[in-house]
Parts: sequence; C-alpha cells; structure tokens
Amino acid sequence: MDHTLLINRFAAEQGQPGWSRQRLLHEALRHAIRSGSLPPGSRLLASRVLAAELGWARNTVIYAYEQLASEGWISAGRRGTVVNARPASVLAGVSRAAGTGAMAAREISPSVPERAALSRRSAGLACLPVAADLAAAFAPGVPALDAFPLDLWRRLMMRAWRSLAGSQLNYGPPAGELALREAIAAHLRASRAVRCSAEQVFITDGTQASLDLCARAFADAGDKVWMESPGYGGALTAFRAAQLRPIGITVDAQGLAPRPQDWLQHRPQLIYVTPSHQYPSGAVMSLERRLALLDQARRCGALIIEDDYDSEFRYDGPPLAALQGLSPEVGAPEVSLSDAPVLYLGTFSKTLFPGLRIGFMVVPSALVRSLHELLARSAPRGRAAEQLALAEFLREGHFGLHLRRMRRLYQQRRDALIAVLQHQLSDLATVQGASAGMHLALCFDPALALDDQAISAAALRAGIVAPALSQHLCGRRSSAWSGLMLGYAQVPAEQMAAKVARLAAVIRTELR
Repeated sequence: MDHTLLINRFAAEQGQPGWSRQRLLHEALRHAIRSGSLPPGSRLLASRVLAAELGWARNTVIYAYEQLASEGWISAGRRGTVVNARPASVLAGVSRAAGTGAMAAREISPSVPERAALSRRSAGLACLPVAADLAAAFAPGVPALDAFPLDLWRRLMMRAWRSLAGSQLNYGPPAGELALREAIAAHLRASRAVRCSAEQVFITDGTQASLDLCARAFADAGDKVWMESPGYGGALTAFRAAQLRPIGITVDAQGLAPRPQDWLQHRPQLIYVTPSHQYPSGAVMSLERRLALLDQARRCGALIIEDDYDSEFRYDGPPLAALQGLSPEVGAPEVSLSDAPVLYLGTFSKTLFPGLRIGFMVVPSALVRSLHELLARSAPRGRAAEQLALAEFLREGHFGLHLRRMRRLYQQRRDALIAVLQHQLSDLATVQGASAGMHLALCFDPALALDDQAISAAALRAGIVAPALSQHLCGRRSSAWSGLMLGYAQVPAEQMAAKVARLAAVIRTELR
C-alpha cells in the first residue's frame, strides 16, 4: 500500500480547508481502515519512514497514530503498528458505508436491522428543499446580516454577562426573563397595537418552538387545525408531529378565505394565519376578513394562532395593527384581551438575526396560569445573558432604530428586485405580495402551465434559492398557485440584475 498516494488522494477528495496535518493524516488513515483499503492485519509504515515520505514532522505522524490507537483502530507490537480486527457489528456498519449493500450487512450481523427509519408519524412530515447556503439569493426570511450592529450587540452581551449573579446560571423562569418580557410587551403595545401585559408574554426558542408548544398545549391528537393553503411548511410540520389534522383553507388576495361550510364540516380547534404578510403569497388579510375570523373563532371555541413573523417591515403605508388587538366586530365596545381568542407569535430571527433563536408568544389572560404550569413541568428556560442583552437592546431604543434602518434598506432592495423582474420576466409572471415583509411572490401565468417545483429545483442547482409556491399547498395541488418565493432582504440592490438573469434563464429553459 502506497501510504503517500492514499493520503494525497483523500486530501484531494475529502479534505477540508483549515485541517491541520495531524487531523488530515488521522482522518485519511481512519477512512482507509473503515473502508477496507487497509484491512485488519495491515502493517502501517513506521512513523519515521512515513514522516520522511510525506516531508512532514515525525510528531505529526506520531500524533495521528496515537489517536487511532486510542480509538481502537490500530495497536503497536513487535510487528510494528498493525490495523486491528473489528467486531462483526462494526464491520456491518463499514460494509454499508463502503456501499456493499444491505445484503453484506445482514450476512455479517443478522441482528442489524435492514434499515433505520423515522417513526411513521415523522415520515410524512412536510419537507421543503433547503439550500446548502441559506444566505444565498433569494432565500426567504434571511435578514441583511452584514447590516446588523454587531459591535453594539457584543457590548450589550458583555454587559449582561458582567451583571449576572451565580444563581442566574441555573434554569431560568419558565416564561423567560421578566426584563425581556416587559420590554417586548411595551414594544408590542406601541408598534403592533397588541393588548398585553408582561405576564402574558412567554419567551420561546423561535417561531417553530412556539408552534410546537401551541400544538401540544392547546389541542389534542386528532383535533382539526386550519392551515392557509398555500401556507408555512414549518407550521404544517409542527401540527402533524403533534398528530393534529391539518385542513387546508384556500388563500386569495385578501388572505384566508374560509367558506361557510368549512365552519360546519371542519370545525377547528386551532386556526393558523399570517394575516399581515401571508406566507408565502404575501397577501394582506382585509379588515373585514380579520373581524369575521375573530367572530367565527369565538363562536366555535377555536384559538387563532397569529404568526406575525415579518410585519415590522411595511413599505406601502403604515404598519397594520395586529389581529390580536382588534375588537370582534365593527362598532363593538373594547373587549378584554382574555376575550380575544388569539395566540400571538413573534420572532427576532427576521428582525435581528436567526442565530439568536429567541421568539415569543402572547397568550390570552385566561390561559396564562395553565401554560405557565405546563412549562414549569416540561420546559425550564435558560440563556439569561442573551435575554437580558435583548431586553436592553429594546429598552434603549436600538431595536426601533435598527428596524427603521432595515425598513429603508429592504425597501430599496425590494424596489430593485421588482424593477428587474418587470424588465426580464413580465411576459411570464407577475409580482404579488410586495407591500411588506422580506419576500415577494413571483406568480407564473397559468396559461403557460409551468412546473414551479421543477423550476425551483433547477434554480437551486444553478445556485439560486427560489422555493416553489405549490410546494406550500396544504392538500391538493392547484394551478392557481404556480410560482416562486423570492427573498430580497439579504441581496444588495446592485446584484439583483445578475441574480434575476440567472433565474430567468432557468425559467425560460423550462418553458422550452
């Protein structure tokens, strides 16, 4: 065995940038042993000889050999350094990794199952294509990370850590740090017309965690939950994982459009909506629809989950008030928050940065105590420093300033994208849902019968992230929803023309 050739080939095919020589040699030899290129009983070159052949320091080779020996792959003896034999269970795994198939694995170890699989409940969950680089154009929901005030955030984090007492390193309050909940409640009352107090705010690990909690806490297995169709795949995943029954309700230009028979035939326990900027179409739910939805939900005892994920960014007029703060019908007297059947969800992943992993829920007053008790039993919180830093970010006005800056930046980028789309693709598609948020919908002309999922897959291969609208349908596929989601928040305006040109080439290729 030519060890030098083996190592050089591994480095070229599987080596990673930044690996040290010690790491590279260790990984190359371990791969050769696991794949069978160095079978049991093979004798490795003496460390001095291998170091001379590679032109590396001998300590580099000694380190790699010692690491392999500690893992049980090799051992040193009178015959030199020799590859160890492995148990049958390990060999079965090696056979599969080397591509020899399930039959070889069964012959070596009959106890190994033919395949590992998720539970039946998990196997049917929604799966949307994801890009290797989630910051690529035009990935929806990705903010302009390079515009985030990172130095300021570092200072706030250091200040928060210096202020922590030892006791705050323990599990935190089930609802989250009070300082952050107070700051969020104050912001929501002022900017989103949400009626709430700090005790109604619950800190979560993001919108997905909030959805999982809603599905577990406020519905039982088999209960029906209404989903916008097309709608957010993450919500569909959460509801199916909780063994709820998703019912797709059509979306039109005014948002969720339930029919009278839907309330009779599919009485919901939960109703999931994105009224301020529908995901993925971008439609804005009309005031009439909002009031009717509140009234009907109250009549049938359902809870509305209002996902207000990116409504802070509105460009054509002032921000719309949240559904949560509306009265049940026009002209009705003010109602208490406990009378509004709304679970309001928000996140800082879109307004600040996804890695923060902090979201929140605002629940009706009547549900506060029971939800608090549930979380105390099942989900103790932590990460006090991040929560305290974020509370200060809100209290000192940095959050409001950042939102204003991003609103101007995103509007500039949105305008650039719309102009390029109209120039390059106006004969094939129209732009919808661009009045707010961080993405718009490019809807194909139904007469063209374009396959948006095939186009989305081809665009991904070309380095463009553009999820298909039809991929978000809950239920039957419809030609009325054929198009692409295009996120623009992270794409500089000067790059729009080149990115859209690449996407347009993919679409016109499909058209031919």
